[in-house]
Amino acid sequence: MTSCPVDTVCSPLSWRCCGVSTLAIHESLAQWPPFFLVALRFALIAVPTILFVPRPRVRWRWLIGYGLGFGVVQFTFLYWGMAAGMPTGLASLVLQASAPFTLALGAALLHERVRGRQWVGIGIAILGMVLVGASRAQAAALLPFLLVLIGGLGWAFGNLASRLARPANPLHLTLWMSVVVPVPMLALSLAVEGPQQIANAVTTSFSAGAESAWIGLLYTCVVATAIGSGIWTWLLARHPAGVVAPFSLLVPVVGLLTAAVVLSEIPTWLELSGAAVVVAGVLIGARQPRALAPIPAVASSLDPQPLPR
Repeated sequence: MTSCPVDTVCSPLSWRCCGVSTLAIHESLAQWPPFFLVALRFALIAVPTILFVPRPRVRWRWLIGYGLGFGVVQFTFLYWGMAAGMPTGLASLVLQASAPFTLALGAALLHERVRGRQWVGIGIAILGMVLVGASRAQAAALLPFLLVLIGGLGWAFGNLASRLARPANPLHLTLWMSVVVPVPMLALSLAVEGPQQIANAVTTSFSAGAESAWIGLLYTCVVATAIGSGIWTWLLARHPAGVVAPFSLLVPVVGLLTAAVVLSEIPTWLELSGAAVVVAGVLIGARQPRALAPIPAVASSLDPQPLPR
């Protein structure tokens, strides 16, 4: 399946929405503990979803798998890593390990065909991530780095679940995924963070000075999840995971630049060079092969077959 003009618009819009989300998370973590914040974020989406949005006609196992991978695992470890000291810009970068994870898991578990150009592109993009990470590795301890890396693995498994779901309405799948998250995350928050810490965070969130935390929370709910993730799910339903996943490597470019402007995390020349290499890798890996002849019958016979449900 080849790309279309709508895909060309939606891919950049998706990673721009997600690229700013780490800054929004940074603001929210200043007010709420990480596990409770994940539960709160998805509860604010889950309640109106259950009331007003029809459940997508997909198998429960893919819906639950998407919620556990993309919602629970990814954000539990991302928020935990950032609360433990991972800088905002660097967190945005490390989380994009989901792209090579998705490419490898899609080939191994879904038997998706991965072209040589995709492997080259992902390798170049990973090299760019290594350049940026090498410049900033001393700014984060090993534990926060590993926590965010596990979050990227959760994102990859969520990508595969949403790919297998093949929803007729991807936005509905994205919204209903949020229903899976709040209960396990609230239980984890109560067990680890405790009722007292949760109560203090909620009480003080209505005081003066907590506006930025609420703005960050609303951004992650509406823009990053409902819009950005909805577009992302729509793209995964139309294309193989290995084609879509490399675009997530553009997220840290936006994240690093946003952190530089707002939080004064000024990128070094090595970080800027790495970001440029990431962009080059994405462009190489996502480029579609040019058809040799415009013969409709031949082109349609080469389209990938639907995955078994």
